[in-house]
Amino acid sequence: MENVIQYLKFRLMKFSLPVSISVIDIIQILLIAVFVYYLMVWVKSTRAYTLLKGVLLVILFLIVAGILHMDVILWICGQLSVVAITGVIVIFQPELRRALEQLGEKQMLATLIPFDSNKASEEKISDRTIGELIHAAYAMGEVKTGALIVIEQNIILKEYEKTGIPLDSVISSQLLINIFEHNTPLHDGAVIIRDNRIVAATCYLPLSDNLDLNKSLGTRHRAGVGISEVSDSLTIIVSEETGKVSYAMGGSIFTGVTPGVLREQLNKLKMKSNVKEEAGKFRIWKGRGKDEGKTHE
Repeated sequence: MENVIQYLKFRLMKFSLPVSISVIDIIQILLIAVFVYYLMVWVKSTRAYTLLKGVLLVILFLIVAGILHMDVILWICGQLSVVAITGVIVIFQPELRRALEQLGEKQMLATLIPFDSNKASEEKISDRTIGELIHAAYAMGEVKTGALIVIEQNIILKEYEKTGIPLDSVISSQLLINIFEHNTPLHDGAVIIRDNRIVAATCYLPLSDNLDLNKSLGTRHRAGVGISEVSDSLTIIVSEETGKVSYAMGGSIFTGVTPGVLREQLNKLKMKSNVKEEAGKFRIWKGRGKDEGKTHE
């Protein structure tokens, strides 16, 4: 105990505040505070929270070992430090990948660097598609036909599309109902929709391992949440047991929604797509204007 007190006194004596604080110092403190806050929120919302508690216990043990001068233990830990760091990266790989994906989804530099200025803008979802999706979902819900319909947004789902059977078909409620009909070749798995077309059926989706999900939710619902955790897609889910229609987006699931709620959410996707399309057109127009100005000069 005396060693611990002496160690703390020694550290506190070395601690001193800077003589002057500049604007840059304040900015750095704010940036670090924001980073730590979002890191804590991210860790708490994933399974990394449990693993992190174990890591903190190991770090606490090493601090105690340093205070008590347990040189052999510290030497062994020092030799294993590289292996430990590699192990942590491997363990947290899914969480780290999702964090980087979320950072990319923010599109923080989109207004400064128009990466997509030369890309042909297409409407992701139309009013007709919205109508057909809602009609098909609730028609299947009435007869308790299970369905899983993924509506792709900015993140392309090629790797999941490859697990299914390519269709490239115009969307219609009759086609969707026929795809998910029991005892048909295409009824098992998910349908992926891109740019108002059904690109593939019987696609396999990743299952969510979120422990906070309701235990009554089956594999179909967990697959819907799983794909929403690794992409910005919206997934419509029809329960085979209850006939209720749900949708998953952003790692969350909203169960038993009404047709009006689902239509409102799909319209939000349409509006979001249109806003990005207009922004892209503006960047293209702005670039052409500059080129024309140079030409006249």
